[in-house]
Amino acid sequence: MNIEKIQETISANRGKVISHPLYASLETLDDIRLFMEYHVYAVWDFMSLLKGLQQQLTCVQVPWVPVGNAATRYLINEIVTGEESDIDMNGQRCSHFELYEKAMEQAGADTGHIKALIAAITAGTPVHTILATSTLPEAVKGFLGFTFDVIATGKAHVMAAVFTFGREDLIPDMFHELVKDLDRKFPGKLGTFIYYLERHIEVDGDHHSQLAMQMVQELCGDDPQKWEEAAEYAATSLFWRAQLWSGIVQEKVF
Repeated sequence: MNIEKIQETISANRGKVISHPLYASLETLDDIRLFMEYHVYAVWDFMSLLKGLQQQLTCVQVPWVPVGNAATRYLINEIVTGEESDIDMNGQRCSHFELYEKAMEQAGADTGHIKALIAAITAGTPVHTILATSTLPEAVKGFLGFTFDVIATGKAHVMAAVFTFGREDLIPDMFHELVKDLDRKFPGKLGTFIYYLERHIEVDGDHHSQLAMQMVQELCGDDPQKWEEAAEYAATSLFWRAQLWSGIVQEKVF
């Protein structure tokens, strides 16, 4: 198996995300607020997936020793820098998660639940305990649960496949549907959100996605089992993304 084979394996699930009816349903400012209140969890847990990869593929301990391939280290460290220390609309440094919180606040979306989750994490509560006891929507719980199950495997090739095909390679196509016409529909109310989306389209397009695919290629190497696992987890990650989107649509209906 190779990258092309993974792309074939995940094509059906990927198509369900890219063509999901969610995008066409975002017609009012309340719709956008609801979307953000779900999507913010994907913005947050992406950082944990990225940090899990950084732990696997670089040295984050003292004393330092060289770990793995320098090209892979460069990719991960570059993306960490961009995600943790990008610039907002005013040129001030902030993480993409913090930028998203600002976008939610500008749009009038509820940030109470995500702030409560971050507070619980900061206090030392395990993620799976939070998910088991919280009142978060089931679609959010399933999405987050899968992400942290992936991290718990400790398998760099699995984490890299989910990161690449469930996140980095997906972002430009997925977000392009959202960024269209938002400024026209809601002038002055979603500027930070539009900036966030455009930053992802710009940063996570060809450059990062191609480097991420090279990372999967290197980590799977000539091991057929690793390629199979990579494809399986990548497909499942797309399934959970579609479930997250469907959760938003269902809440809109009811």
